Amino acid sequence: MEVSLYVYDLSKGLARQMSGSLLGIQIDAVYHTALVFGGIEYFFGAGVQTSYPGATHHGKPMEIIPMGTTHLPIEVILEYLESLKTIYTMESYDLFLHNCNNFSNDFAMFLVGKNIPEHITSLPQTVLNTPFGQMLKPQLENAIRGVTQAPVPSSGVPRPGAQQQAMSNRYASHSQTIEIKEKEHGRGVVHKPTRLKQLDELLASAKDSCAVIFFTSATCPPCKIVYPAYDELAAEAGNKAVLIKVDLTEAYEIGAKYQVRATPTFMSFLKGEKENEWVGANESQLRGNVGLLIQMAHPAHPHALLRLPTLQRPHRTPVIYTKVPPIDKLVAKIGPSASDPAVNALKEFVTARQRSGALDAPLPSLPDLSAFILKSLQTLPPENLFPLIDLFRVALVDTRLSGYFAEDSSSTILSILTKVVELDSSCPYTLRIVTLHMACNLFTSQLFPPKLLADDALSTPLIQLVTSSLLDTDHSPVRVAAASLAFNIAAANHLRRTAEQEDLLPESGQVELMASLLEAMRKERGSKDGLRGLLLAVGLLKYTAPKHGELSDLCEAVVARDIVAEAKGSFADLRPELKELAREVELVMK
Repeated sequence: MEVSLYVYDLSKGLARQMSGSLLGIQIDAVYHTALVFGGIEYFFGAGVQTSYPGATHHGKPMEIIPMGTTHLPIEVILEYLESLKTIYTMESYDLFLHNCNNFSNDFAMFLVGKNIPEHITSLPQTVLNTPFGQMLKPQLENAIRGVTQAPVPSSGVPRPGAQQQAMSNRYASHSQTIEIKEKEHGRGVVHKPTRLKQLDELLASAKDSCAVIFFTSATCPPCKIVYPAYDELAAEAGNKAVLIKVDLTEAYEIGAKYQVRATPTFMSFLKGEKENEWVGANESQLRGNVGLLIQMAHPAHPHALLRLPTLQRPHRTPVIYTKVPPIDKLVAKIGPSASDPAVNALKEFVTARQRSGALDAPLPSLPDLSAFILKSLQTLPPENLFPLIDLFRVALVDTRLSGYFAEDSSSTILSILTKVVELDSSCPYTLRIVTLHMACNLFTSQLFPPKLLADDALSTPLIQLVTSSLLDTDHSPVRVAAASLAFNIAAANHLRRTAEQEDLLPESGQVELMASLLEAMRKERGSKDGLRGLLLAVGLLKYTAPKHGELSDLCEAVVARDIVAEAKGSFADLRPELKELAREVELVMK
């Protein structure tokens, strides 16, 4: 998908004519930029806005610059765009410090891995460096704000879903893709067979679940009363039930087999056997019977019936490490490589963000940063790697940067994790702990959990890093950091399991992580923070896990409940909330 930079002149030619006399320097334009791809223009003004290309009040662009090609799926792009919206808000707009060109620059870095032209991004500082620029700053800000934050003409506003529809078919939206898959697999739809073979196949597909047949006919007015309710029930049931509608005026052989004497008639099937039959267009009865059938076919997990306020709530806030060390001292420890432009750019980014927040911290060249880290992993001794990884850890707090590295084709994160895991016991303490902190900060981007946990290439070294660090008996801070990372992993998996009834982390990874967590809990006697992280990770992994799966088998084999009780009892003065958490974890271990 081709990405273009649309460049506009907000002054409509006045800058070129009058800048020399007003500022003492020649300025060709007051630049406004937008990124265009997939038939949509994205820009920053009154927050992040969209329009059809060239359809804003800025008119025709003065220049269109090809930026390159992005191969990212549209659902990934739109997820990243949501993170940019938290930084580029309407209130945060500043003509000189936080403007449309900063937005285009950050977005372009994610999409194609490079900045927009420097003469555009550097123009505000060029103006402020002149005496009259400083003097005219308030007037220029007031004059331009009304132009940059004006609404998009109604004819130019993309209709709902246009961002997805305008993409080529290979970039269909996530929601559309799911809908297509659901229809392919018969989820959430009412099936309308006309042949007995078709009906038999539908019932066979529900032999481990449940099904309902709604017998109707074209001459049955009462039947039409419950059509909408039946469609709603099918959508709500999803893949938990197969809902079928048979029109007896078309399906003669089905009618002959089931000998239905009146319409509407309903028949329900549970685990392949007929369970119930009733007649009449009673919507309440229909909803009640179908709801009961689904409950019988898919009984609630026993954990869902327990009072577990901590484990049952969504844990959406990961543990991250935001403390910024003395930057100059940290960089000096890198050694001769500290003079590399990539290090200087990263240092400037971290310093600017620490001083003014994300609003005044344009992204450095992230491909250059990635290349430098990959080179350093091969050339620097382990003791000189930790300051670089720590500086990178600080930068990853910014969702723009963490989002980029989630989709980084050069696999910078994988290389870091692999390096530390391969060092094993020879890994310096400082490098191990900053790597754990860095891995925690990856969870600042919603794009990272699916990559980290579902991709074996990433999840394997990540789990190895956690498990080896949990068993570090010499360094309590390492164990605490490992417990925090384990919590982030378990919480991300818990969210997916709760929302979609599927896990992000493969069961083999869960088993390996659980075994290390329980072993660490058996030995943890020094840190209450470490114990809390261990309890949360263990509890979230076990909560609603399959009752006869490998994870449950492991917990039963090692008598995990006793391990939790013993760990709780080894601390004489636990806070009430920590005691309550331990109680919840004991319950899910039953």
